[in-house]
Amino acid sequence: MDALVATQPDVIEAALNYLAPGTAAPFVYAEAPPPGMPARSGHNEAHRVAIRDARKLARHPSLDVEGFELHAHASRVTDFYDDDAVRRIYYPEIDALLRAATGAAKIAIFDHTLRNTEVGRGGRRIREAGAHVHNDYTVASAAKRVRDLLEPAEAEARLQRRFAEINVWRPIAAPVEAWPLALCDAQSLDWQDLVVAERRYPDRIGETYAVHFNPRHRWFYFPLMRRDEALLIKCFDSATDGRARLSVHSAFEDPTTRPDAPPRESIEVRAFAFF
Repeated sequence: MDALVATQPDVIEAALNYLAPGTAAPFVYAEAPPPGMPARSGHNEAHRVAIRDARKLARHPSLDVEGFELHAHASRVTDFYDDDAVRRIYYPEIDALLRAATGAAKIAIFDHTLRNTEVGRGGRRIREAGAHVHNDYTVASAAKRVRDLLEPAEAEARLQRRFAEINVWRPIAAPVEAWPLALCDAQSLDWQDLVVAERRYPDRIGETYAVHFNPRHRWFYFPLMRRDEALLIKCFDSATDGRARLSVHSAFEDPTTRPDAPPRESIEVRAFAFF
């Protein structure tokens, strides 16, 4: 562990944005909404929670227990804003990483997102950090996404066996100080905390989970994540044998961040693992 990482506090307290009680099923339009419709519905409320340094745990968190795990993982990509390099070099690197980490028979990478907390960076279409507690897939939308991606016969065959959706998140520039990622221990999550939220596209409607506050939630983060580290986050697992099925997560404003800290630049790759 780097000396600077070792000096980070064991626990910090920060605000996480949860779905407010009594909020009807929320939605958000990915693009401009139809005339007369709001861009989104529902509202959040902030709760201050303890977020523990996962680097200092006696046992490293894992995909099947907590729902997330950290890997040392260098990439040959030099510019993650180069879409061709990401698809040509990085996708195969992530395929190999996920096969080794999960033992999956097949990995299907289907998209990636760049995020930058610096507003308007170069006019590029780069999303800001997702600063609300959420999960990227629901039971229904995970299966639907498989059917969208694979040929019908293969999709139905794959859905008869265990499959999982895993996001691979990494910094792509300086170590992350601003807006790090908080991860909820799957063992502390109650499925009754989850609320289906619609993400409406021009040609389809996706589903994610918004999350109600529960004081039982246990939160962790990996301070000062570096470009040569990759964080695996399980966003869905079809297995119901007691292993973690998902880890809700959120970017958060770290109160220990230096005022002159660089913006957070990161990439997340989304993939299905089929067993």
